[in-house]
Amino acid sequence: MKIAFVGKGGSGKTTLSSLFIRHLAAAGAPVVAIDADINQHLGPALGLDEAEAAALPAMGDRMRLIKNHLRGSNPRIASAETMIKTTPPGEGSRLVRVREPNAIYDACARPVELDGGAVRLMVTGPFTDADLGVACYHSKTGAVELFLNHLVDGPDEYVVVDMTAGSDSFASGMFTRFDMTFLVAEPTRKGVSVYRQYKEYARDFDVTLKVVGNKVQAQDDIDFLRKEVGDDLLVTVGHSDWVRAMEKGRPPRFGLLEETNAAALHRLRTAADATYALRDRERYTRQMAHFHLKNAESWGNERTGTDLAAQIDPGFVLGEGVATPA
Repeated sequence: MKIAFVGKGGSGKTTLSSLFIRHLAAAGAPVVAIDADINQHLGPALGLDEAEAAALPAMGDRMRLIKNHLRGSNPRIASAETMIKTTPPGEGSRLVRVREPNAIYDACARPVELDGGAVRLMVTGPFTDADLGVACYHSKTGAVELFLNHLVDGPDEYVVVDMTAGSDSFASGMFTRFDMTFLVAEPTRKGVSVYRQYKEYARDFDVTLKVVGNKVQAQDDIDFLRKEVGDDLLVTVGHSDWVRAMEKGRPPRFGLLEETNAAALHRLRTAADATYALRDRERYTRQMAHFHLKNAESWGNERTGTDLAAQIDPGFVLGEGVATPA
């Protein structure tokens, strides 16, 4: 299952995504966690110290390796230089799976131990001074988009992505790559403004969106969120002494998380799992082609000197039964 956490800056989406990752790991589920936010905080939220988080290999710095691995023997892709962030898989492409090792995991993923269960953590890498004037952050998140485009995942295995804040998630087609998108919103007008943007942008792409109300203190907060987002409000989360201890670098055993918050995380997993039966693999593949053509026409063809529309394999549908070439 592919799951995104989105929301405005400061909403608590990284904290909630880290709690959800811990919840899955505690249940023994295989998890790939990805920090795709411009502010790289997922590693520390999962318990890494500053030095460990800074030492994580950046996916954005390993784009050539990622492209060379994923293109495999696909005859429609002449070289890594002609791949862009939206290039879809086709016959001969190498696909990635949650459980199976691959060159991308070797280069970009590191294990993080969480109460006895390990998850794979990957990060886009921070936006640095060296990027100013020569690149945009979306070129780094393009590594995540390519990874998701070539990912084959099944039920009871999870890829959880902490997305960039606000509506920047719509700068590419990555927002359509998820089975479930959890939008973290505080009970304020600013808190629900990103929800309205996301709902509007996602309406034409069948994005499954649920709101997680965060920093909720009283019934009045719940009533406000329900009035603003309606049935999209899935669950609310309030104060947590466990989270306060985690933010101080002294997290207790995860089994000591408050019962109400543990129940909220369980409800998130139940909602995400329910979307598996709704998967439309042909639509998912069509959306890849749609955004690839948009990017090709707006900048990709000119930058690569190639007709990138030819990279689309019209007979290919991404699904769990697709074989991965050696």
